Amino acid sequence: MKLKKRADFFSSLLKWRPNHLNSQKFRHFLTFFTPRQRSHMTHPSEPTSPVPAEPVANDIQAAEAASQPGSAPATDLLADIQAELADLKAKSAELADQYLRAKAEAENARRRAEDEISKARKFGIESFAESLLPVADSLEAGLAIQEATNEQIREGAAATLRQLHAALERNKVLAINPAAGTKFDPHQHQAISVVPADQEANTVVMVLQKGYVIAERVLRPALVTVAAPK
Repeated sequence: MKLKKRADFFSSLLKWRPNHLNSQKFRHFLTFFTPRQRSHMTHPSEPTSPVPAEPVANDIQAAEAASQPGSAPATDLLADIQAELADLKAKSAELADQYLRAKAEAENARRRAEDEISKARKFGIESFAESLLPVADSLEAGLAIQEATNEQIREGAAATLRQLHAALERNKVLAINPAAGTKFDPHQHQAISVVPADQEANTVVMVLQKGYVIAERVLRPALVTVAAPK
């Protein structure tokens, strides 16, 4: 019954012709209707066909039926929304689990790196120290001999020196010992004095003290004398 009354009301509005078409109230009233309906109201000379009440009633009834909680479209829509919500919750839980796993792995990697750095700082010279132990043993053994001759002491010192050089070479510590006539290199040589010599100027005349490099990095430059310009 209510739907029928609504349909009759809209049909009567379309048939109504106001006497004051230009009044402000009427223009405000027209804003509630479609352009076609406003055209019928503002042009009385044009034939006006009544709006069938039955289609309007059917549309309103269909809209109200679709909005009922127990209707099939609403039930299907609710089911789809619930299914989509469950899927989103599952994806969210999966992403949260992946994030926690990745965070734990990153934390473990950071701790391992810190441990390795700490061990490298503490035991970085472990290999070098181990290679020097035979040198210390040889020196102790030489000092333990109470009545060693000069020849024995000399031979023992030479053997110990060879052990020391071998230990240095194993750890990439190499001597800088330029031969006479080698061009002076300020990166590896340190000139103590400039002396006259029968050789090209700015070349090494004599090595006063060997230098050393480790992995191509200068630990100590060689102390040398350099030929003066002629």
